[in-house]
Amino acid sequence: MKLSLQLTIAIFSVMSFCACKPSNPNYNVDAANPAYFSQSLNMLTDIIVHDIFSPPVASRVYVYPCIAAYEALLPAHPNQKSFAGQLNGLSPVFKPVESKGYCYPLASIIAFQQVAKQLVFSEDKMLAYEAQLFENLDTIGIPKDVKKKSEGYGKAVAQHILEWANTDNYSQTRSASKFSVTGNKGKWQPTPPAYMESIEPSWNKIRPMVLTTAAQFTPPPPPPFSLNNKSLFYKQTLQVYEAVKNAKQEEEDIARFWDCNPYVMNQTGHVMFATKKITPGGHWMGITNIACKTASANLMKTVEAHALVSIALFDAFISCWDEKYRSQLIRPETVINEHIDADWTPILQTPPFPEYTSGHSVISTAAAITLTNLFGNNFAFVDDVEVKYGLPKRNFTSFKQASEEAAISRLYGGIHYMPAITYGVEQGKKVGQLVNEKIELRK
Repeated sequence: MKLSLQLTIAIFSVMSFCACKPSNPNYNVDAANPAYFSQSLNMLTDIIVHDIFSPPVASRVYVYPCIAAYEALLPAHPNQKSFAGQLNGLSPVFKPVESKGYCYPLASIIAFQQVAKQLVFSEDKMLAYEAQLFENLDTIGIPKDVKKKSEGYGKAVAQHILEWANTDNYSQTRSASKFSVTGNKGKWQPTPPAYMESIEPSWNKIRPMVLTTAAQFTPPPPPPFSLNNKSLFYKQTLQVYEAVKNAKQEEEDIARFWDCNPYVMNQTGHVMFATKKITPGGHWMGITNIACKTASANLMKTVEAHALVSIALFDAFISCWDEKYRSQLIRPETVINEHIDADWTPILQTPPFPEYTSGHSVISTAAAITLTNLFGNNFAFVDDVEVKYGLPKRNFTSFKQASEEAAISRLYGGIHYMPAITYGVEQGKKVGQLVNEKIELRK
């Protein structure tokens, strides 16, 4: 009887607290905590890893939710400019006639979540996280009428962005022809251990964000394939062979730190199993998150940074993949195993697509150029993005240093010749500079 009475009192107390809980006059300030956006981004990264999106597709899953979050936050920042008219095909986004009575930070999170849910496979995981996030947001004390209007606005922005996303040619490329392996000398062919088919051969058909065309920054062609031991190509192949054979521990550590292969196949005897990891774009989105926290950036700065970096990554993948399937260059592992050393294996597993140019070199440089424009040249940070995947932290003095290490890691790992890295860096630099030049977000 005593326990029942205590339980009744406890329930009554909770009900009374909930019923009498006043609205918070500072709800806009409290809701603008960048941690809510960071949590949403981290959850999206976890789902991208779980769903095993390829690096190019993952860049698409990041970019549209980030743009939606930015656009939904705009009415609270009248000095900020919309992406509309600056990104290919994006028309002006609806804004409330009367700006008062909304919680735009809440609308921003809702817009992010609504778009993300439509781009991932595991919508159930997104819904479960969303329920927890909104439960936390409820503790802020946003008035019911404000919450309702903000949710409606966030969903309207999300719908606008999704309609735009649906015209980027992604759905059409899902039924495009698979890449045909010709067997011609010097051309790409599947690599061990899984000998997977080449991914996203039609990615250059996707509409870019700021690039005029996928071929806007076409790099010089790679050296001609040749097995003559005096040829440039053969010497560059030997460079990869020796880099792995004579790798120092620090070089091997760098290679593994920047692996970012979302689907590594492991073989033990006759058993093969996969290990899921973060994508290279996901790594740089994580670095963007770290930069925002290190700089104590407010919500608008945080959302803006993630949107801009995701745009740079998206276009960098389009530019890089355009060249990959133009040159269709054979991977070092194939050449070395067939013509130099049958027992040689790279430190990293060779990804399933043509060699030239290096995706890490292109996208890392583009992201670093964008981040440097946002946070400065000598921005030191601790990269702990992949601690959850069993890798240690690494310290960097600048985004440029990190991107250069990411690029050279592909030689250390044994999966790229040097020209793919050198010209990949130049390609990424041009993409990053274009993003900085073409997009203006201050009135």
